[in-house]
Amino acid sequence: MGEFTLIQINDSHAYLYGHPEAFAGPQGVTYREAGGYARIRTLVSALQRQRECLFLDCGDTLHGTRAAVASRGRILVPLLNRLGIQAMTGHWEFAYGPAGFHEIAQELSYPVLACNVYDERTGASLFPPYALFEVAGLRVAVIGIASNIVDKTMPPAFSAGAFFTLGTEVVGALARRVRRDERADVVVLLSHLGLPQDLKLLQQTTGIDVCLSGHTHNRLFSPYRVGDTLVVQSGSHGSFLGRLDLSVEHGRVTGFRHELIEVGADVPPDPDMAASVAGALEPYAEARGERLGEALGAFDRFRMWESTADNLLLEAVAEATGIPLALTNAWRYGAPIVPGPVTRGALEDLVPMNPPVSSVTLTGAEIRALIEQNLERTFAADPFAQMGGYVKRAHGLKAYIKLENPPGERVQALYIGSRRARDEAHYEAAFLTEQAVPAGFGTNRRALGRGAADVLCEFVRRAGRVAPACHDTYHLL
Repeated sequence: MGEFTLIQINDSHAYLYGHPEAFAGPQGVTYREAGGYARIRTLVSALQRQRECLFLDCGDTLHGTRAAVASRGRILVPLLNRLGIQAMTGHWEFAYGPAGFHEIAQELSYPVLACNVYDERTGASLFPPYALFEVAGLRVAVIGIASNIVDKTMPPAFSAGAFFTLGTEVVGALARRVRRDERADVVVLLSHLGLPQDLKLLQQTTGIDVCLSGHTHNRLFSPYRVGDTLVVQSGSHGSFLGRLDLSVEHGRVTGFRHELIEVGADVPPDPDMAASVAGALEPYAEARGERLGEALGAFDRFRMWESTADNLLLEAVAEATGIPLALTNAWRYGAPIVPGPVTRGALEDLVPMNPPVSSVTLTGAEIRALIEQNLERTFAADPFAQMGGYVKRAHGLKAYIKLENPPGERVQALYIGSRRARDEAHYEAAFLTEQAVPAGFGTNRRALGRGAADVLCEFVRRAGRVAPACHDTYHLL
């Protein structure tokens, strides 16, 4: 019999520093300080002193804050190598291109695992599909599965030369192989598919003892069970760690204990890691700390249908372009901004890529189709058809929706400004990235010569004081 602990982190999105985090409470959403690599190192070190551990990362790690994107992920590498992670998979890491991510992977002191990412030319795997670890006298196989949507919904450069699958064609066979050929006592699936997708995958697959799930930012206070498989996911932004204590006997998990650990402000930071983080951020510190205005309320991306943070972003875009209709992808990442001083760093972290503000001419029918496509990709009855993110953010638009209707029939009424949209009419829209308005929609696409983060910072500086607003974009019938 052996006992060990799996430590999970997922979707930390390059928040190497502490930040405000949103929490659901009896009186609504509240905010408190959480996260930071220095606090994470303290917690992981304490667990490692108590028990034998395997510390695994589900990805969305090297991208998500301005400093990370500006350095193309390199700022994080020495810090991650000291954090104690032992394997990871990926998603937004592919923002640096498959080749760029592969280069970073060579600099990490632990493997990047992905059984479902292939070279477009040769069909070979771009990353090792699994790794084997000796923990507490047990052989633990970790199979990695990266996000499958990179070549389906994200900019083409993210998947240049590569293609991505759901992994259904290989996961079960790999689980059997590592048990037979590697004599694995425990098989862990390290996944960035998303919780609904993982649950369906596991219904079709045997041989997985634990699935560490990522992508959908779920905070699971107890594991899901799919047959004999335990499934856990542990929030986002590095605000949480998942702890799963396992007892294993004769190749079977015979007992477990789970805890979702908040990386709270009461956790003392590891001094060496705190100094390393400060050193890594030093080139960005002055710009990050520049005060641009004051928040009169909280701005966050905590909600599925509409977010105060993206409302602020779209107000800035609409004002800067003079185009009342504005659209952006509903990114899940981005720490809240709480009442008080608003810094450049907090704003830039909401759109760290500083994507160009663009415009496009769309017909009313195309706007309806965009919303229908987004609703299906968000709420598809088949989890494998869900493509990540929340509901598309919009300014100057109202849609009345029957969510239970079939795909393509959910939008019951659509208004652009104060008038009902006409399918044949043409509307100018400002937008951010092809995730908001994919290629093939609209005409007269053009970049307007300004970055979204720059526009947002200028808007807050000019306004001086900003208050969160509800646009009531979507109405459920």
